[in-house]
Amino acid sequence: MTEDTAVFGGYNNMYEGLENACTLYKPSMIAVNTTCMAEVIGDDLNAFIKNAKEKGHIPEDLPVPYAHTPSFVGSHIIGYDNMMYGILSQMSKPSGERKDRINVIVGFDTYIENFREIKRILNLFGVNYIILSDPSDVLDSPTDGNYRMYYGGTKLEELKDAANSKATILLQKYTTRKTEKLIREDWDQEVKVVNPIGIKGSDELILAISELTGKEIPEQIEVERGRALDAMADSYYWLYGKQFAFQGDPDLAYGLSRFLMELGAEPVHVMCTNGTREWLEDMEKLKEEFFQGKEMKVYAEKDMWHLRTLLMQEFVPFLIGTSYHKYLERDLYDLGFPVKLIRIGYPIFDRHHLHRFPTIGYKGAIQLLTWIVNAVLEYVDNNTRDMAITDYSYDLIR
Repeated sequence: MTEDTAVFGGYNNMYEGLENACTLYKPSMIAVNTTCMAEVIGDDLNAFIKNAKEKGHIPEDLPVPYAHTPSFVGSHIIGYDNMMYGILSQMSKPSGERKDRINVIVGFDTYIENFREIKRILNLFGVNYIILSDPSDVLDSPTDGNYRMYYGGTKLEELKDAANSKATILLQKYTTRKTEKLIREDWDQEVKVVNPIGIKGSDELILAISELTGKEIPEQIEVERGRALDAMADSYYWLYGKQFAFQGDPDLAYGLSRFLMELGAEPVHVMCTNGTREWLEDMEKLKEEFFQGKEMKVYAEKDMWHLRTLLMQEFVPFLIGTSYHKYLERDLYDLGFPVKLIRIGYPIFDRHHLHRFPTIGYKGAIQLLTWIVNAVLEYVDNNTRDMAITDYSYDLIR
């Protein structure tokens, strides 16, 4: 970016970028969002896109939805909501014809298998649906010798017709506030907001699908629920009364705190740097639902340094967090507070393939349980391996 661009705007760069993208990739739609400098300058995306079409840089009929996503406003979940709102509001308008179909918006979710899991569940119900949006095959395409520029994803025709569905299910509350308002008011659809993490959350999802579609709950899903409960019973002894800290995005913080309490564990410190007052109120209500929530303390708009202080003042042995928390784990260990990090959330940079497993629904509950309880068992092993000191509890069978 040159000095002229910083002063007068980046429209020439945008014209060139749009033209190059059309020439090289032949897209059916280009979505545009801003970054810091464009917002500081005050670039007018609507005018830029209109001028790009008038000047012949891109075809007149090419859809170019846009959103303003300054990184100094909110967090990544606000940017996600702005972009989703921009695409849906500019690409889909109600025609007055209601279709026997539901939309599903997963939310800001980097566990790609969750998109396949929700589609599997909907297919078991045998319902018509549209996933807005579906990056699963795009980000997780197979290596089979064939190159595909566009693999999977939500079809443009489906996107344009989404406003005519009869209802929408949102799998996250706090990442879709503007989008939810659009669907309720402009599209005039029934909206159900669920958090399908753990047993209660998965129950809410299954009941929402059944109520909106009039379909009976498939036997296969009832079997999966029973398996999840059986798995929880197997591990309950090792998780009951264990204390946890957590830091992450608001929807995951809510769902995972509830699931920990379903497992008999005790979330003590729950921190959400991008949490809102509404999130705090919801977490306070959640505390009242479980005996294990009586000691839970929730914090919004606090950072990892604050969490470090909390763990030194009121230590708990298990911390659920992201790759960034490995430095907190190391720091606390050197200070004499040996906390065990369990990687769940966004971002995970230093472990492979975790995104290939679901974390929603009953299958997701089993996967989360597997990660959590095995981390607890590893912690137990690490603290019972000293020969003739603690190894009397270094058991073969856990």
